Amino acid sequence: MKTRVTELLGIKYPIIQGGMQWLSRAEFAAAVSNAGGLGIITAATHPGKKELVEEIRKTRALTDKPFGVNISMLPEVGPGDKTMEYVEAVIEERVPVVETSGRSPEEFVPLLKKAGIKLLHKVPAVRYAKKAERIGADAVIIVGFECGGHPGMDDVTTMILTPKTVDSVSIPVIAGGGIADARGFVAALAMGAEGVVMGTRFVATTESLAHPKFKEWIVKAQETDTVIIQRSIRNAARVMKNAAAAKVLEMEARGASLEELLTVISGRVGRRALFEGDLEGGTFAIGQCVGLINEIKPVREVIEEIVHGAQEILSRLQKILAQS
Repeated sequence: MKTRVTELLGIKYPIIQGGMQWLSRAEFAAAVSNAGGLGIITAATHPGKKELVEEIRKTRALTDKPFGVNISMLPEVGPGDKTMEYVEAVIEERVPVVETSGRSPEEFVPLLKKAGIKLLHKVPAVRYAKKAERIGADAVIIVGFECGGHPGMDDVTTMILTPKTVDSVSIPVIAGGGIADARGFVAALAMGAEGVVMGTRFVATTESLAHPKFKEWIVKAQETDTVIIQRSIRNAARVMKNAAAAKVLEMEARGASLEELLTVISGRVGRRALFEGDLEGGTFAIGQCVGLINEIKPVREVIEEIVHGAQEILSRLQKILAQS
């Protein structure tokens, strides 16, 4: 399978594992890369440069295939911003791919380019995709309203954003949001994307570090079991529908401050709930494609089913076209 994305990243299949916060550790990322996709570890879950370097080296010991590091940058540079530390780590360790999100990575582009690192910038709107191309990103990831995590504030679906982005930029486009199987994969390619990014589907895998209770919830969940929170702070997030999410919506309705909201939405709270199997105690990013996931499988099986399923779909479509 060859697209500009597989050629750019040196991977077998144009399937990228999203930066899944606490779950994106070395073992998990290596499993995705070893299966032919692009595994990604998340920088923000490491206290600093030293710890990220250790995770990068651990990943490299588990796979000889390309992998990436997600650097999710804060909207504004502040005292606690470790972005430069993370950038230094990926450059010194010669990580082949960096996925950025949040504010524009423009100030770091020259450093990454000089080091030969491929830059994928993740955005929720076409206007940001255009800027990603202008500042020198090698490819752009566009995520629609269906996605788990941060879909932006415009509420536009992947089916609209993907072709619109393809029409608006010349660099490769990678689609995300609502993609969990071969049907979504083929649909993304049909709309002009040259790769896909998946997060929710990979949570329900045997290699995922999520507590078994979370995986079981995903298998039983429906497409209506997610909700958008954090609109009040202009950082909309799609999460599993649970007691914590309901509490956040109630707090936002009465005008709660960011400090108040953080008592429920902070990563530390979510991490504890995720690993302890507390389904109600924290907010956890999950996309609407949760309604399409019916089984916990190994990462390799998930990827191979998508690839083989895509071939079957294309064969069926060719037969339909041949009859016309």
